[in-house]
Amino acid sequence: IKTMPSHILHVTTAWLHCKRVRVLDWPSCSPDLSPIENVWPIKKLRVRPSCPTSVSDLTNALLEEWSKISVNTFLTLVESLPRRVEAVIASFKFICV
Repeated sequence: IKTMPSHILHVTTAWLHCKRVRVLDWPSCSPDLSPIENVWPIKKLRVRPSCPTSVSDLTNALLEEWSKISVNTFLTLVESLPRRVEAVIASFKFICV
């Protein structure tokens, strides 16, 4: 949320508060804590051989490859979150000590 333009941030924050949605203070740019970041290299490896020559070709190739990524791949990434969080916390403690 912190990377949103300020006018959108205020509206979004107000809506979340109004709806009593609890929000985690989460780093905005942390591939260690964003499992989806691990999907991009998979897609890149799969799309590159098709050599898309236009934005439309690239979009179609990305959408096609997205649909081919298994549910198990996503589950594995999500299930890795506790381990990733522990590793980040451990590294933070090491740096701060």
